[in-house]
Amino acid sequence: MDVRFISADGVRTRPVSDLVALLDRPDGVVWVDVPTWDDQAEHVLTDVFGFHPLAVRDSMNRNQVPKVHRYVDHFFVVLHAPQSGAHGHVHYVELDQFIGGRFLVTVHGPVNPAIDPSTAMVEVNAVLGRLEAGKLKPGTGFELSFAVLAALTARIRTYTAELTKNVWKLEQQVTGGHLGDPETFLDEMFRVRHGLLTVGTMAALSREVYGRMVTIEAFGIGKGQDLLLDAVDQFQHLTVMAGSQKDYLQGTIEFYQARTNTKMTIAAERLAVIAAVTLPITALSSVFGMNVIVNERTQWAWVAVILLVMLAISGSLLIWAKRKGWF
Repeated sequence: MDVRFISADGVRTRPVSDLVALLDRPDGVVWVDVPTWDDQAEHVLTDVFGFHPLAVRDSMNRNQVPKVHRYVDHFFVVLHAPQSGAHGHVHYVELDQFIGGRFLVTVHGPVNPAIDPSTAMVEVNAVLGRLEAGKLKPGTGFELSFAVLAALTARIRTYTAELTKNVWKLEQQVTGGHLGDPETFLDEMFRVRHGLLTVGTMAALSREVYGRMVTIEAFGIGKGQDLLLDAVDQFQHLTVMAGSQKDYLQGTIEFYQARTNTKMTIAAERLAVIAAVTLPITALSSVFGMNVIVNERTQWAWVAVILLVMLAISGSLLIWAKRKGWF
């Protein structure tokens, strides 16, 4: 657990034992970050801050969807960020926040063992870097929370941009006809579409959470409300970006499928022509074969006549199919 005190003098790391005294001060912002859950975290959140047991339980466990709960002097917010996994899977990296007027508690939900634990610290490290560089000077817990949110939306935006690069590459492969192995190519297209769908869903749900916070004026009127409106706008833009790229990729998939279906239709037509041309030959050979060739002796005159008839019928069928535009 990391305890930091942010004041006009900058950000300073303090021991957990100073937490009660820091919360009693009339100045500065207290930031408590819980990278991994332990007994100390449960004690601080329950006994020092006095958070609701259900909120503490939610911060201890994984939450499938974003949420916001309103309490007397603070808000509990659950958000998610995307992280690439194996085989196109998108991991939900959870970030829980207890947001008060003079404090912010960030709790990192249980991280899937399949990904690097450091992926859960991206937003915290980004905000901490701004604080240490003097580029960020929050006066309230709300402003500090918004800085964390800005880092999270930047992460989603970067992830969407990476998926967009893949969309462009796939579109160029389709239009250029350089597909490689069709099964691998289709698998990649659907993996990218799944990623965009996941990010769009993640942003849309987070937008609804902050829309709720706007309605109840969670950060107060004035600047606090402007921050919430900005958050809603950011998530709205991310939703539209991911959705637009998903639609663009879907169009590319449909273009690929249409071209593939066209090729299959043409191949089927050609196979039909071949079948139509060979059908009379097969019929004649089956009827006359045993009587003309497999006999006491081969009747060469009849063989010649039958071959001429076969060629005439096949030629007539080819001419007819050509006039019909079948090939």
